Amino acid sequence: MFEISEKLMPKVIETLINLAQSSLQILLIVIVGYLAIRLLRIAMNRLEAVLIKAGETTENAPGAARQRVQTLQGVIGTIAVVMVWLVVILMSLAQLGINIGPLLAGAGVMGLAIGFGAQNLVRDLVSGFFLILENQIRVGDIAKINGTGGLVERITFRTVTLRDQGAVVHIFPNGTIETLSNLTKGWSAYLMDIGVAYKEDTDRVVEVMRRVAEEMRAEPEYGSVMLEPIEIIGVDDFADSAVMIRARLKTQPIKQWFVGREYRRRLKKAFDAEGIEIPFPHRTIYTGEATKPFPLLLPEDRGAPQAKN
Repeated sequence: MFEISEKLMPKVIETLINLAQSSLQILLIVIVGYLAIRLLRIAMNRLEAVLIKAGETTENAPGAARQRVQTLQGVIGTIAVVMVWLVVILMSLAQLGINIGPLLAGAGVMGLAIGFGAQNLVRDLVSGFFLILENQIRVGDIAKINGTGGLVERITFRTVTLRDQGAVVHIFPNGTIETLSNLTKGWSAYLMDIGVAYKEDTDRVVEVMRRVAEEMRAEPEYGSVMLEPIEIIGVDDFADSAVMIRARLKTQPIKQWFVGREYRRRLKKAFDAEGIEIPFPHRTIYTGEATKPFPLLLPEDRGAPQAKN
């Protein structure tokens, strides 16, 4: 066995003491990090419950608020856990006597290079985060993105997927969304411009329109999705061949076309029964008066006397 000289003994003891102290400090750092993560998760769970309860008061679709909040919590929680453990690892390396300055500098340079190389990706992720946080659109909504409309089928932190009526799937990176219109946010409306002939009494027309809407509201199939009585905005325009009366039906989200198309069908029948004319454009062609024929002189008739009328 190797014998340790008396001169080396104090250094060995000092090294062992420093190692023990470093181990205890590292263990303490790990414990503090673990407790910080536990406390963070408890706080986020409570915050999740509060946000879900607040979101359900404004959400019409059941479970939509929970899905949105849980998505955000998952991303934020993952980022927070990674940051805590990263700090724990760096502090532990510092306790072992490793200079973490070059590591931090290298990480900074690498992060800067990744930032420059993935600018579009970072932009998409940041835009997607606020898109979900602010609840601008949800899965199942009808939306228009950059002028293209369709059903929202999928939302991630990077892209939004729409499917139009022709079953064409459109995928938009979140960072490229310049205009976003949600047609089914909270409630929907079916806006109509009803044209009738100039000879018709507009008050009578409005009365028929209200009657048809109330008949639909009395039926459970349509009344359950119609939020309010029909709103007659009034005479909106004097067109070339019709007086335009604007009206609006307020419905539950995505039900405006279901109600509006049935309302138009019934209104056409009601107008026919009441003798109210729905005009169509007329065009009159005026040809003018016939002109007298011009006299035509032949070469052999140039010297002959002109006939008198």
